[in-house]
Amino acid sequence: MLNVNRKENIVSEQSPAFKAQEGPLLKVEDLHLYFSTTFGIVRAVEGVSFSLERGSSLAIIGESGCGKTSLARSILRLLPQNIHTYKGKVFLEGTDIMAFSEKRFRRQVRWEKISMVPQAAMNSLNPVLKVGFQVAEPLLREQKTGREEAYERAREVFRIVGIPVDFLDRYAFELSGGMRQRAIIAMALISNPALVILDEPTSALDVLTQANIMNALKKIKMELNQNFILITHDIATSSELADEVICMYAGQLVEHSRAGRFYRKPLHPYAQKLMASVPTLRQDKKPDFIVGQPPSLFNPPKGCRFALRCHKKFDRCREEPPLFSFGDETVKCWLYEEGVRI
Repeated sequence: MLNVNRKENIVSEQSPAFKAQEGPLLKVEDLHLYFSTTFGIVRAVEGVSFSLERGSSLAIIGESGCGKTSLARSILRLLPQNIHTYKGKVFLEGTDIMAFSEKRFRRQVRWEKISMVPQAAMNSLNPVLKVGFQVAEPLLREQKTGREEAYERAREVFRIVGIPVDFLDRYAFELSGGMRQRAIIAMALISNPALVILDEPTSALDVLTQANIMNALKKIKMELNQNFILITHDIATSSELADEVICMYAGQLVEHSRAGRFYRKPLHPYAQKLMASVPTLRQDKKPDFIVGQPPSLFNPPKGCRFALRCHKKFDRCREEPPLFSFGDETVKCWLYEEGVRI
């Protein structure tokens, strides 16, 4: 069931570009993404809803296979061929971009309004093309910008991410891993998008390079007021950039909180276990762990999907909980049915 191509949803290619509107920068409503495989239907993203305010950055955390990257790709509509179900609503600056045709989405949204730094980004550069051309290419091809203007913008973003401008004339194999990562970030910034999605931007890098990359991202956030969605396993890394945190488990959103609240005292039992597993430098505390393994997304369990591993489960967990709200925070757990934080 692929809603994107339904005739009633297709908007004219001549429709005007985005207009400045009040409200959140990004709003996702009841987003579903299922894949068809030889083993069955994979429910990668199921019923996810959230919003991201302008000037904020959001971290999406959770175990491998919980749907973090699938969620990001469903927002950008970077989807494989084996889609079974893709439905929901995604509003960007108040406009429902799920109603766009693929042609209009490519011209007005992807890389123009939302760009992405993918996993293993260091391997995304073409080894036979100079780095400067690859960074400037979105302007040269999609925006029909003149060559000199495009390369001047490439030099500008190189300075922003901390790459010497003479690296424009180098090939990818002449750059270190950290420099290649910065080049991909520069590529994501070249069109001045409203939102940049970072999928594990510091993976496969040494600790010092990770710190340098995060410092560069924090500088970009402060100086350019750039909105980020950061997908990561590394809770410590996420705390460097995030204003808000989403915790996902088995394809579902289980908590959405302000970062300051989440890192001090998360609400969901799964999020509590994740935070307890992080080693601390200033406390003599043994890191905790989560028993068992995540459920299969081919046939997820009934009721709360975390119940089999939960240290606080009780009889009500046999039913699937809704999202309970506490102001600007939400949690998917029956413990909060009475509207009281625990």
